Amino acid sequence: MSEPQTGILAPGPALGRYLFLNLAPDEDPRDARDALLELELDDDIVVGIGNSLVLAWKSTIEGLKAFPSLTGPGVEIPSTQTALWIWLRSDTDRGELIHRSLELEQLLDPALEMALIVDSFKHDPTPEGRGRDLSGYEDGTENPTGEDAVAAAIVSGLSAGLDGSSFVAVQKWQHDLVGLQSLTDSERDDMIGRRLEDNEELEDAPESAHVKRTAQESFKPAAFVVRQSMPWFDRDGEGLMFVAFGRTLDAFETQLIRMTGREDGIVDGLFRFSKPVSGGYYWCPGVEDDKLNLSALGA
Repeated sequence: MSEPQTGILAPGPALGRYLFLNLAPDEDPRDARDALLELELDDDIVVGIGNSLVLAWKSTIEGLKAFPSLTGPGVEIPSTQTALWIWLRSDTDRGELIHRSLELEQLLDPALEMALIVDSFKHDPTPEGRGRDLSGYEDGTENPTGEDAVAAAIVSGLSAGLDGSSFVAVQKWQHDLVGLQSLTDSERDDMIGRRLEDNEELEDAPESAHVKRTAQESFKPAAFVVRQSMPWFDRDGEGLMFVAFGRTLDAFETQLIRMTGREDGIVDGLFRFSKPVSGGYYWCPGVEDDKLNLSALGA
């Protein structure tokens, strides 16, 4: 069995950089596969392959699909699916991330071309090392840990090519922090379902509270994922790069549908100050001898 890419379950880094790439017109997609097979994997990189790239290789991965566009009462969830997603991680140096992203761009050229780069960072970490969203609320409080995290995020019991891999949902959420600050403390807490000052869950939070809409154990079957989200900031604004790893994409999509209010008309309070501006699904192959195991694709 392949081992999972180590960055999937490792503690969140201090700095991150997300690369989104698409197939270049008139280039041979097999060149992208060959380049990925050469790539040396370590703790500071996670690679996710989109379904369009899998199809270009004339293959399939069970459970992989394009990110869905969803509409709910007054909310829109966009799909901006790309062929490849790479998460670079560092605890020390942003320059290191820049140089490595340039190396990757050269490795994957000309088959793949850069569509988007987003830089991220850990904000105001808790004593336990968990980061906070720019809203000030702790992120990933309900993440499973230990063996539960492995069970939630890593594929097992399917086949040698799939076991040890993972699926990931990636969204860029843009915040209205000015609008958020115009609300009272209690209004903000009710949107999230936790008190900002101590992260305690509110027993009397409204049904629209984010914590209630996404309570992983409230779904049937339970919808557990491992979140590795990080704040971002650039000239266009600021917000959260939401990243959720799962042994399938079902748990994330089930949560997202409930958040939109498509089931019961109750829209997640998160939409009062934030909106998703991108969305993609990817398959993160397992690793053997520090290289991606692409045997499930016939490579």
